[in-house]
Amino acid sequence: MELIDYLIPYGLEWLNLIVRWLHVITGIAWIGASFYFVWLDNSIRPPAPGSELARKGVSGELWAVHGGGFYNPQKYLVAPAELPKELHWFKWEAYTTWLSGIALLTIAYYFNAQAMLVDKSVADLSSLQAIGIGVGTLVLGWTVYDLLCRSPLGKHDLWFGIVIFILIVAAAYGLTHVLSGRAAYIHVGALIGTIMVGNVLMLIIPGQRKMVEAMSAGRLPDPVHGQKAKQRSVHNNYFTLPVLFIMISNHYAMTYRHEQAWLVLAFIMAAGVSIRHFFNLRHKGRVEWRYPLLGIALLLAVAVAIAPARPKAVAVADPAAQTNKVAAIVAQRCVSCHSAHPTQPGFATAPAGVALDQPEQIRQNAEKIYKQAVQLKAMPLANLTNMTEAERAQIALWFESGAK
Repeated sequence: MELIDYLIPYGLEWLNLIVRWLHVITGIAWIGASFYFVWLDNSIRPPAPGSELARKGVSGELWAVHGGGFYNPQKYLVAPAELPKELHWFKWEAYTTWLSGIALLTIAYYFNAQAMLVDKSVADLSSLQAIGIGVGTLVLGWTVYDLLCRSPLGKHDLWFGIVIFILIVAAAYGLTHVLSGRAAYIHVGALIGTIMVGNVLMLIIPGQRKMVEAMSAGRLPDPVHGQKAKQRSVHNNYFTLPVLFIMISNHYAMTYRHEQAWLVLAFIMAAGVSIRHFFNLRHKGRVEWRYPLLGIALLLAVAVAIAPARPKAVAVADPAAQTNKVAAIVAQRCVSCHSAHPTQPGFATAPAGVALDQPEQIRQNAEKIYKQAVQLKAMPLANLTNMTEAERAQIALWFESGAK
């Protein structure tokens, strides 16, 4: 039985690693394709009027060199005169990224909901309640987005973008008030990712199929399908930088552990959108530095606003007594996870490789302990072991007096 109790979390660690690796690989492929085709759409130039390309229905072309070869991609106004024998579909990159992401969400968060989803200082939820909130957010988010796209608002790109941004920020606000900060951020990312893959699955690919079916039947494809697909593709392009930040946000507790974590995320997402807009305009030949400068200004504003207070050096009467007290706190509140052999269910190895079994390990990791337990209050994870404010103050005193 002990062997099984050890092998299950160890196996989950490996499953987490493999699925995360797959998620990153397919995410690179999907987002890379998105970046490339938006760049291509913005970079192609129309052929000369009356030229052979213009007579063939080509709306734009581009010459490029890469990897020692020359390439000449062409875009047709609606479709070529004849359907090519081989036609590549860009869809599996999106599907595999989303499926691996949902699998990772399940392995890392839903299998260990009390540790990863629930923060009892935020809301005292059961595991099923927390999972239900997470899944419900994805379903409701896609439904609202899709309905708004099909509404009259969807015809006005700027106002549509503003409304969707506000709704995503509202979702972040709600999630940070019911889930742990880390889980709230991840679910905002999962919401955006679900919208992106929903665009591919529910509109872009079906629209392309209708165009191919029309050509196969000898009919001229309806250009409205291409127009709708292009709109959703552009939406996905603007979502990319915010969702990429959220994918890495779990490494930066200073963001998701802040009291106004939803507002921190809103500013960072706005910075990502602004920077992405700069590149989209640049591909069209317009260089407008105000957009990346706005993005940088937003990031700097966040960095300054959430900066922790600098520790103040203090003197204590009995450093040895302070050290003993901190060692006892660490043993009671931290070592169940941060150990060579963790006893906390769901952990096969010490998180981030930080073990605190021995006094020397505590001393070596003094700054990390202070940052995570005092400044960010990110540890213990979801405060599973119920570290008190008095204990955090004791760690602060110990560190600020020299952590001897």
